[in-house]
Amino acid sequence: MELIYDLDELKKSILEGDPELAEELAKSILESGVSSLKAIKDAVIPGILEAGELWKQGVYFVPDIVLSAEAFKSAMAVLEKEQTGANRKKVGKFLICSVEGDIHDLGKNIVSSMLKASGFEIHDIGVDVPISKFIEKVKEVRPDIVGLGAYMSTTAATIKDYIQALESEGLRSGLKVMVGGVRISEQYVKELGADEWGRDGVHAAENALKLMGGES
Repeated sequence: MELIYDLDELKKSILEGDPELAEELAKSILESGVSSLKAIKDAVIPGILEAGELWKQGVYFVPDIVLSAEAFKSAMAVLEKEQTGANRKKVGKFLICSVEGDIHDLGKNIVSSMLKASGFEIHDIGVDVPISKFIEKVKEVRPDIVGLGAYMSTTAATIKDYIQALESEGLRSGLKVMVGGVRISEQYVKELGADEWGRDGVHAAENALKLMGGES
């Protein structure tokens, strides 16, 4: 019961935007023997997702979501450090960004954190990334999977251009492409010619592991 209580409290601290408490609870949970992955899946991700929903509904305003994001980052700093300390074998390289014209980074950051916790080496190249920079980084990093995020209908329509650029540059063969964002559906993934998608951080991590031949 104490374990459930601690995870619930961690979720609450993120939802209510308390960075210091989130950090303390994350440390306490790890000390109790709970894995960082479980803490992220059962408390951290649900907390920030609920905060995001309240923002969409007009219940939360910018200061509220900013505080929740700070609490999210505080908890993740602790949990990701534990992941690094465990010297886990990396399951693959994952390059992620939001496409040009899209400055939304909360969803991307959640996905990045979940992927990192799942064992991926993450190369997050930011938001509003033009195709030229994206291609340059793919050539530099040589990832196993690329993730393209688009959170508006206008930017979602440009994802196909990024995939076509990969093909034009001879980079598509052997490279898996994942897409995500509130405007993305499973059907749209097929239309784009991508390999997989992520409904949220947990779903993205599960599908990324499948693409690498692992279990979710």
